[in-house]
Amino acid sequence: MPERIPPREPASVLRLTGISKRFGALVANDTISLDLARGEVLALLGENGAGKSTLVSILFGHYVADEGDIEAFGEPLPPGDPAAALAAGIGMVHQHFTLADNLSVLDNVMLGTEPLWQPFSRRTQARRALVETGARFGLGVEPDALVARLSVGERQRVEILKALVSFGRKQGAKILILDEPTAVLTPQESESLFATLAQLVAEGLSVIFISHKLDEVLRVSDRIAVLRAGRLVATLPAAQADKAMLAELMVGRAVPPAQRRTHAPGAIVCELRCATLLRADAPRPVLDAISLTLRAGEVLAIAGVAGNGQDALADVLCGLHALDGGTLTVNGAALPARPQAWVEAGVARIPEDRHAVGVVGDLPVWENAVLERFATPAFARFGIVRRASAQAHARALIERFDVRGTEGRGVETPTRALSGGNMQKLILGRALMTTPHPPGAAADPPRGSQPTAGGPARVGVGVGQGEGAEGVGGAPALIVANQPTWGLDIGAVAYVHQQLLDACAAGAAVLLISEDLEEIFALADRIAVMHHGQLTLAQPASDWTLAAIGLAMTGGVADTAQVSHAAA
Repeated sequence: MPERIPPREPASVLRLTGISKRFGALVANDTISLDLARGEVLALLGENGAGKSTLVSILFGHYVADEGDIEAFGEPLPPGDPAAALAAGIGMVHQHFTLADNLSVLDNVMLGTEPLWQPFSRRTQARRALVETGARFGLGVEPDALVARLSVGERQRVEILKALVSFGRKQGAKILILDEPTAVLTPQESESLFATLAQLVAEGLSVIFISHKLDEVLRVSDRIAVLRAGRLVATLPAAQADKAMLAELMVGRAVPPAQRRTHAPGAIVCELRCATLLRADAPRPVLDAISLTLRAGEVLAIAGVAGNGQDALADVLCGLHALDGGTLTVNGAALPARPQAWVEAGVARIPEDRHAVGVVGDLPVWENAVLERFATPAFARFGIVRRASAQAHARALIERFDVRGTEGRGVETPTRALSGGNMQKLILGRALMTTPHPPGAAADPPRGSQPTAGGPARVGVGVGQGEGAEGVGGAPALIVANQPTWGLDIGAVAYVHQQLLDACAAGAAVLLISEDLEEIFALADRIAVMHHGQLTLAQPASDWTLAAIGLAMTGGVADTAQVSHAAA
């Protein structure tokens, strides 16, 4: 990354004064005041629910503040008007891209800029502006390329170009808001982004950088603003901060790293041999003759850019899809492609999208707590749900996994009312706490748990020490965790990591699918990489480097990452 150039002017290009926003009784922003200098990178940190999204939504005109004022380049910014924010030179690159996949790069940049009364297209002028801006900031993308065929890194360049290109408005962005910009990038693509940021600030642009990755925040930012519970609790130079300090500022307490226990892997729990999965609308196999083995007491991590077959692998390992070729066994037995059979065999899952497939938001917490086990004798009899048993189990789960947000209505609380972190705790508890909790029993921590500083007891899940699945009424033999900490703040991430490591130490086999390489290196015993439905050999985590993983994620093959269709 080129050498960082400090801000060239102390004068503020953006000033927020006393910004407050309430949603009913919830105070999302509480009298927040911030400023941003020309050529400065200001990092915005905070837990989920701290108020970051609300604040930048107010800044970009999506929300109207209840109190406070915003000035951009010395002029008042009209509230609740995204067009006014764009005209003032404020651009935003969202975490989830807002591109039209079936259009070209040029068409995406022009989208929304052509006035209805314009009789002739201005594609020539737009193309020239796109090429010139791309060359100026090192963001070159072929204007006629179809967005659907671009890599994730190239799509992000298009998003940034949309903000920077001045075609169709008075000026391009002079203030750029980047929301989790490296969440889905390879290490090499992240490096390219950082080089672009350095060039942007060298040209005098100012950047608000939102990220949960503290290493990146410390690397790219000049100043750091930390929000907690809707309030600004600290603003400090990046040079005076470290990861431990920032983590404590974000959550209000020290966040200890996840503790690993030394243990040897046990017997093979899950084995794939030349597994192939086809899809009619896909040009290549979704899973292309992949092989892997997973043993009790180990974490096998699968890295890769989204959309390369990881979700299909997770679905196959949970019984949602039948293979078109190859074999799959759990504890030596082939199981039918029927999810209930896999649940009974001791396979637990943490799905990627907690809102879409993890929970049913309109159902109460107690129903979601036993959602995958309604058909078992523990929670149903003659096809009728045993409500008392299910609710007792849910209360025990809430206690053990510190699921907050149910204080008013208890287990009858609609699940959609939970925050993302607490929703994930509910899903995690459902996966790990498979032993039914009888009505009237105390919700004490199970044997082997111990208190952690500033948090609930750590749950020892009591897996049969690698001796195989006990099914419902025992504990999971195999945990398929697909993006288990996606969108969670640092405190919730640490909690989820510790629970997975504790389950692994108790004998569970954990398949971790993640796009967060820091998470992978923190948890994995072995690592493999998926690209275009193929899987590299699973190697010990210590044999991998970030560069090697990044190369394998883009289809290159490093020395330690040879693709194999044989035993992993």
